[in-house]
Amino acid sequence: MTETAVPTRGRAGVAIVRLLPRLLGAVVVVWGAATLAFLVLHLVPGDPVDIMLGAQSTVSGEVRDQIRADLGLDTPILQQYVSYLGHVVRGDFGMSYRLRQPVTTVIGAQLMPTVELAGLAIALAVAIALLVAVGARNRVARAIASFVELIAISSPTFWTGLLLLMLFSFQLHWFPVAGGTGIEALVLPALTLALPIAGILSQVVRHGLDRVERQPFVDSARARGLGYAGLLGRHTLRHASLPAVTLAAYIVGSLLGGAVIVEQLFGRPGIGRVALDAINNRDLPVVMALVVLAAVVFVVVNIVVDLLYPLLDPRLRTSR
Repeated sequence: MTETAVPTRGRAGVAIVRLLPRLLGAVVVVWGAATLAFLVLHLVPGDPVDIMLGAQSTVSGEVRDQIRADLGLDTPILQQYVSYLGHVVRGDFGMSYRLRQPVTTVIGAQLMPTVELAGLAIALAVAIALLVAVGARNRVARAIASFVELIAISSPTFWTGLLLLMLFSFQLHWFPVAGGTGIEALVLPALTLALPIAGILSQVVRHGLDRVERQPFVDSARARGLGYAGLLGRHTLRHASLPAVTLAAYIVGSLLGGAVIVEQLFGRPGIGRVALDAINNRDLPVVMALVVLAAVVFVVVNIVVDLLYPLLDPRLRTSR
């Protein structure tokens, strides 16, 4: 028992040592995003309270002073910065000025609809990309796939969503036009987000398959009698997916940016609508919290991607 326990502890210690630089880098990125949000609040010309209230506001000076005190804007800027970082560490982003609710409550109430939308969009994008990349193997199929991918990538999200609405909602009446609940109301918004991502992933995976199939180990596997399906499932697809996994940060950025448009177009709740409303109504505490949230999401995605590499390519385990 002792002989097996020691190597296990050793492997756990090595894993922790390897993960430590990533965690330190994650802390730096989140700290940088929080600092940037703080600087934007104070570097924007004018009084932050006047910006939040708007130029045409008739609020009295006493109320402005009270808002400034509630936000801690009446203290030295260094003290504000330290206090702000302390609140961020505790997950406290203050009160939404417009809704008069805790910022975490405002964002948390709309988080699950966006998570559901993003999850289904990623699943659809991966399924479509793999289907096209694996299926388009001859010259004609590859030409058609490349043309369709180009259209999907270059089409604006708003235009793609309108086309899907016209076809599947107005003409075929398969899905609701806007709002609604259940999976039926989620399909078209998720497909709108998924199509451009699927176009890029399909191109990357197909080119990766072409590169991997020229490797010596593929010739060796074929010499042992391994067929195309077995070769694809055991070797080539895993190696070809590494560049696609690297695009995870881009995919998350596309989802976050596209969610603002898609949720408005399809009348869905979510973080995108919260962000747009906060910007339009100058709700700076919500905007600052969303900046930090976006940084946290990017950090988590990059850590997960880094941990996935050795699982997809066993050669990286020995190199590390």
